[in-house]
Amino acid sequence: MPELPEVEVTRRGLAAPLHGARVLQALAGKPLRWPLGCEPATLVGQRVGEITRRGKYLWLPLWPGDGADRVDRGLPNPSASGGLLLHLGMSGSLALLAAPPAAGPHDHFELVTDRGTLRLNDPRRFGAVVWSPGLHAEPAATLLRRLGAEPFDPALTPASFHAGLQQRRAPIKAVLLAGDVVVGAGNIYACEALFVAGIHPALRADRISRPRAARLLAALRSTLARALELGGSTLRDFTDVHGASGAFQSEAGVYGRAGLPCGRCGSPVRRRVQAQRSTYFCATCQRR
Repeated sequence: MPELPEVEVTRRGLAAPLHGARVLQALAGKPLRWPLGCEPATLVGQRVGEITRRGKYLWLPLWPGDGADRVDRGLPNPSASGGLLLHLGMSGSLALLAAPPAAGPHDHFELVTDRGTLRLNDPRRFGAVVWSPGLHAEPAATLLRRLGAEPFDPALTPASFHAGLQQRRAPIKAVLLAGDVVVGAGNIYACEALFVAGIHPALRADRISRPRAARLLAALRSTLARALELGGSTLRDFTDVHGASGAFQSEAGVYGRAGLPCGRCGSPVRRRVQAQRSTYFCATCQRR
């Protein structure tokens, strides 16, 4: 599943090329997780604003067609007229194509602009493209409401992270995946951060001490930062907007390495299933 690094890599690849682009056509194919929420034709003529990310969602604000022209003339930009909230689901990826080939069976949405065609490919169709009048209006507000802190937000301190963990009695791996304390720790990154921090994935979150919480937050940040440097992880479907695969999975210390020796102590890496997800860890290096 594309997680925060993959979504942020996608955002960075789209932000500059699409900023100010004029929408020429919008095409919706097979239904995704949720309906688009507007007629595709109503998007034509609008301009794409600054693309942002919240958790695993991308926000493409859309401005009235003359918005960019007003900015070029030094006039105030009009209010955004809404935007598109995008989620890559379990297997989705976005591509920005100068000369797109004919849409394939897994291409489910296209935003044709004067800067290229933004195309969503999603074999499993768990992704979404949803129109919303704003991030704080429905339906975006409901979809984003339960998201925790962004991992690189300076407001997320070791103390506030520890306080959030103290409210949860579930295993720390499950708490990281839930995303209501901190977003971005998908399965591979949760496994890796816990390994770096030396914390057993089954340890109850409310039993993690303040020093260990600080160590885990630092490990999560360093793991996600390294994943961003390497273009994210490609386990099956993910590619960036130019079609390149991520490479973080090749540096994983425990993820996908069941039965292989731990790079620190030499003990075999173990695999167990938690909440229907594979968890990889070293029982020697990661203590309860």
